[in-house]
Amino acid sequence: MDPLIDPFARRIDYLRISVTDRCDFRCTYCMSEHMTFLPKKELLTLEELERLCTAFVRLGVRKLRITGGEPLVRRNILSFFEGMSQHLGHGLDELTLTTNGSQLDRFAAPLAQAGVRRVNVSLDTLDADRFKAITRWGSLDKVLRGIDAARAAGLRVKINTVALKGTNEDELFDLVAWAAREELDLTFIEVMPMGDMGDGTDGTLRLDQYWPLRDLRARLAERYTLRDLAHRTGGPARYVDLAETGQQIGFITPLTHNFCESCNRVRLTCTGQLYMCLGQEDMADLRAPLRASPDDAALEDAIRAAIARKPKGHDFDYSRQRADGQMSRHMSHTGG
Repeated sequence: MDPLIDPFARRIDYLRISVTDRCDFRCTYCMSEHMTFLPKKELLTLEELERLCTAFVRLGVRKLRITGGEPLVRRNILSFFEGMSQHLGHGLDELTLTTNGSQLDRFAAPLAQAGVRRVNVSLDTLDADRFKAITRWGSLDKVLRGIDAARAAGLRVKINTVALKGTNEDELFDLVAWAAREELDLTFIEVMPMGDMGDGTDGTLRLDQYWPLRDLRARLAERYTLRDLAHRTGGPARYVDLAETGQQIGFITPLTHNFCESCNRVRLTCTGQLYMCLGQEDMADLRAPLRASPDDAALEDAIRAAIARKPKGHDFDYSRQRADGQMSRHMSHTGG
């Protein structure tokens, strides 16, 4: 079939799928502590998600990243991975996931057996008390056990760290040294203006958490020699090499230096909404054509029509007083 090409001649070959909006953490920059999740009846079944993803693979998607919420809390999620793994080597190049690591100690081995080769683990601190404060409900020890289990299963682990001003600034060099010692890839991410921005009453005002990665990078350069790399993994990160350690550090900078010009991805929610851009509200409802007919012709037409509306870029921006381009939906719904 003809590949998915957007209006700006970008080939769309990367799909991120949120299989649930639920999570067993309540990270302060992601959701409120008393989050109201979608009724389970509104979620697509795993069979429907598999059918949708299979349609995308037929249309040229070569990389699937499973996200949430926390994807591994979805009941019977392994059956979805096992089903999608049938496409590996038959159109699909990579099947992977982003996780908070809380369930990895029991899922790492079966994920590896299902064809997963890499996982991204969200981890913002190595201090147990601080980890508890950020995640509200999480256990650092359990996540670290999950990372060990993933490595033991042969999975390549990349750590995603959200840069939080006034929270983990003082751990920058500790995190880099730990990742080097453990031979883990490490990527820093700017906190994004999505969902509940907070009013400051609980100490979680999002604007106050924003730490521009240009400042983080400048601090790294005080201790290390940074060399820009052309290396890409299919996602938005830009990478540098630290000459002194030989490790790669990634930067995902949707605000200080957006990555829209090379965007090759779209996001599918657990309710069947396709967002062509993380930072725009426009979306296409794929649930209706999915359920209207067992034939996929209308579904594929709907996917192509959606890609034809993909914008050139997002509108994320922080000013001193507010967040322009703020998205009303939570990251846990769209997919992390």
